[in-house]
Amino acid sequence: QVQLVESGGGLVQAGGSLRLSCAASGRIFVIDVMAWYRQPPGKQRALVAKIYSDDTANYDDSVKGRFTISRDNAKNTVYLQMDSLKPNDTTVYTCYARIAGDDYIYRDYWGQGTQVTVSS
Repeated sequence: QVQLVESGGGLVQAGGSLRLSCAASGRIFVIDVMAWYRQPPGKQRALVAKIYSDDTANYDDSVKGRFTISRDNAKNTVYLQMDSLKPNDTTVYTCYARIAGDDYIYRDYWGQGTQVTVSS
């Protein structure tokens, strides 16, 4: 059984920073891509940033230059450093990972979500 557990959400003023963490645990053989998604009210869930096992990263245009995704493969953990936060960054952020367990089959896993609120 593989689980993703997020932490680091909260309330911050506009212009401030937060760092989200997402740790994968369980019977893990290898982790391919890890990512963060968000779903503003009334909108579909959208990719914020993703990072591959070779540290290649991609970002949504709305967060380029403000957010940084990174991962620690030894800890099976992905991070999202969010700087210069804006009120419209407010929503639930959810971690995603594509993981092969000890059966060597890749599956998609999602965290429970963590709330980020940016006040103006």
